[in-house]
Amino acid sequence: MTTPLPLPLPRLTQARAALTREVEVVDEHGARGTVSIPAERDLTVYVDRRELVTLMTLGAQPELLVLGYLLNQRLIEAASDVESVTVDWEVGAAAVKTHAGIDRIEERTAKKVVTTGCGQGSVFGDLMADIDKLQLPPTRMTQAQLYALVNAIRLQESTYKSAGSVHGCALFTLEPGGTEATMHSFVEDVGRHNAIDTIAGWCAMQPPGALAGDRVFYTTGRLTSEMVIKSAQMGVPIVVSRSGITQMGHEVATRVGLCAIGRATNRHFVCYAGIDRLVLQPELARRNPA
Repeated sequence: MTTPLPLPLPRLTQARAALTREVEVVDEHGARGTVSIPAERDLTVYVDRRELVTLMTLGAQPELLVLGYLLNQRLIEAASDVESVTVDWEVGAAAVKTHAGIDRIEERTAKKVVTTGCGQGSVFGDLMADIDKLQLPPTRMTQAQLYALVNAIRLQESTYKSAGSVHGCALFTLEPGGTEATMHSFVEDVGRHNAIDTIAGWCAMQPPGALAGDRVFYTTGRLTSEMVIKSAQMGVPIVVSRSGITQMGHEVATRVGLCAIGRATNRHFVCYAGIDRLVLQPELARRNPA
């Protein structure tokens, strides 16, 4: 019997849009000027010509956003399920063509949950379904690596620095027991759920072995159940946030064995769950940053 060849990765357009725009403002002194603001826009996603959802996004990497959205919604199992993603900003649409359709798509998208995501994110189906089946790798991170990660974010050029009003997410890998954290992908969008979906899409397009090392996810936004579940679905066992965590986010992190770290700025942090994954080095907190 001939083994069928694996399906190729999807073809993606490279549609791009301006991330910011200039607007006129007046300050408290009555002085007029211009400032940059994020250029939020709507993108309606069609799967095999069936309208699925409209995403509000900056549009930095819309094809990866759509691909990651489908993965994190569990509507597809792998990027290779998709033949192509075509984005056209003139009509504000993303056309997804799959190889074999999405099984029971009407039934699976009938239940819609509006989440706490900025811009009102939404997910289809049961948020908690099958999370107990997730098996996370035995990753551990040193406190030195945590500080290296936070510092890399601090130095990263971003839309937030020029225009504000956006969330950023990043994917890092660690060398076991080391002191460094390597950033592989940094994405900003109007909602943290969009940013993590885009990173999920980026990961799905990488060749095998391209992301060697233990993975850590960073977000500027709070750790809600949605963010924790999506991180775990990506096989990421450690999540770091500049913000805090919600009760449901904490419950899910504890349930799946994920390390959730919040309030991570400079040398301060709070580990809410999964402390066994963090190698504490409290003496580093007492040192002045280089």
